[in-house]
Amino acid sequence: MMFRIRQAAEVLGVSDDTVRRWADQGRLPSTLDASHRRVIDGRALAQFAEELASQAPVVTTRTVAQSARNHFRGLVTKVSKDGVMAQVEIQAGPFRVVSLMSREAADELGLAPGVLAVASVKSTNVVVEIPEE
Repeated sequence: MMFRIRQAAEVLGVSDDTVRRWADQGRLPSTLDASHRRVIDGRALAQFAEELASQAPVVTTRTVAQSARNHFRGLVTKVSKDGVMAQVEIQAGPFRVVSLMSREAADELGLAPGVLAVASVKSTNVVVEIPEE
């Protein structure tokens, strides 16, 4: 699939001018389509997006407050992973809490049996957190 400059800018979250500048500098390969408009191959755009993300600064803030009220502190007792998803079981006192998440998230958190974890439970999928300043 080929992306026009505006589409590439939307995907990357930058301005059209930024994409044009990157293309002019050779950072982002582009060609001309049959109408002589500059286009970017989807595979090249995907690779470039990954490179941009890897160069982005990592924001590390601690959460000091959040909207979820139900917190279950306990030990991870089981982690089952497949190619994409992970099922994590936490024993929090008499309560067994099971969470489904991406395998990538479970790996990034280092979840394994014996790890201390907190399950934050809310009836919606959105949890608002306030970072420490």
